[in-house]
Amino acid sequence: MEGTLPPLGALRAFALVAETGSLTAAAAALNVTQPAISKRLRLLEATLGVALLRRGANAVALTEAGERYAAEVTAAFARLRAATAALDARPAPLRLRAYTTWALRWLIPRLPDFRARHPGLEVELATSTALVDFAREGMDAAVRSAPAESPPAPGALRLQPLLVAPFAAPALAGPARHRRDLGEMRLLGSRVRPQDWAVWLAAQGRAAATPPLLFESTSLAIQAALEGLGAVICAPAFVAEDVRRRRLVPLAPGTTHGAVPSGDHYWLILPPAPRPEALAFRDWLRAAVAE
Repeated sequence: MEGTLPPLGALRAFALVAETGSLTAAAAALNVTQPAISKRLRLLEATLGVALLRRGANAVALTEAGERYAAEVTAAFARLRAATAALDARPAPLRLRAYTTWALRWLIPRLPDFRARHPGLEVELATSTALVDFAREGMDAAVRSAPAESPPAPGALRLQPLLVAPFAAPALAGPARHRRDLGEMRLLGSRVRPQDWAVWLAAQGRAAATPPLLFESTSLAIQAALEGLGAVICAPAFVAEDVRRRRLVPLAPGTTHGAVPSGDHYWLILPPAPRPEALAFRDWLRAAVAE
């Protein structure tokens, strides 16, 4: 019999009889008849060539060999159950609340790297400008902007300064040597950050001739700029790919596209007792920002 295994169904029946001490209980657990359990037990004993049970008129008991074998079989089934459960032991998705534009144009392009470093851990994104209520909403983390000296919550981790610079579609901006003046363009911005144009223009010693056209989000303002509707003010990181592909061009010179600090930073907020997955996301996010 070396190198072979007894029938699995017979082993399962034996383990249940050993556990319950009853043919009836084992039959009920396997949803079969009691004679079917008896048949499996006889098959197991015949295969092994060892008596495992002492049969009485109304009960069964394990022989000495049966006791030893039952201990090993029960432990083996326990290991099988644990191994099976581990196959689907994926952590619950990490739920993150963030601003639409930051999530769309900064985080999502970097999420493949996070998944590669943390296989099996998914990130569920919810976008909102509202303050997060961890206890009520079941979020694991949130990203918000707030002034550098005023964290949005106790223990918040400062991620990166929020810089802003102007961009426009090439057809609207004109050739590089003869860029149109901003005063000739419609200024596009976001209701979430209505002050960004004033901050940037003040850094240039200027002021807006007319109020900017404000959209619900910076993402919408960027899309409007891509369609040639005006010049958008936003973080250079949000439009880096558009600039690389020449869908947008910077309207100020320099390697940073004339970006100036808006006065705000992005912050990561965690609940008081964060999940290990949230801490892993925090460490990855800190490294991604540093890069």
